[in-house]
Amino acid sequence: MKSGFIQMLRKRKELIPLIGFMALAAAGATSASFYFLFTKNDVILNRSRNPEPWERLDPSKPQKLFTINQKWRPIEELELVKSMTK
Repeated sequence: MKSGFIQMLRKRKELIPLIGFMALAAAGATSASFYFLFTKNDVILNRSRNPEPWERLDPSKPQKLFTINQKWRPIEELELVKSMTK
């Protein structure tokens, strides 16, 4: 099987860059998935243990990958509603 793949690449050299780019894209997608899974608090795997993960986020810490001039201030009405519903 492996020798057949190598023989095919020797015959069709134009497929080598395509395979390289596809492997690079797959590696990038996998690494981005693991990055967001382990570093972002709003990504959950077990919903029964933590049904509302967005409640535990720190609003002063930016959650985006890149943030420009973002400042967070609490909204009093929203905080009042949150305290009433808990």
